[in-house]
Amino acid sequence: MKRSELPFLTTLEDGLILNIYVQPRASKNQLCGLQGEELKIRLTSPPVDGAANKLCREFIADLFDVAKSSVTIISGETSRHKRVRISGNGPGQFSKHIIAIAEALNIGHIH
Repeated sequence: MKRSELPFLTTLEDGLILNIYVQPRASKNQLCGLQGEELKIRLTSPPVDGAANKLCREFIADLFDVAKSSVTIISGETSRHKRVRISGNGPGQFSKHIIAIAEALNIGHIH
């Protein structure tokens, strides 16, 4: 496991772990910056019956261009603070996505 220059991201040999803060009931689904050392995500669904968790997994899957089954909430099922694992072929698979997120949020210097 290796911490990246981005405070919300930990790289694994076979994927990533993201620390995220979810704001439910937003007007649209979007990345909106950092909250402490977490990636803040706004989601339209309410936090009832797992709807926000389902949408969170779908949003992260789309963001990193992976199947929804590759995204798992490993902690924080009932919290706004979540740890999400993205399974893949290795951290290099996600380099372009990580750079795009960093640029969109205007944070970090990734090489």
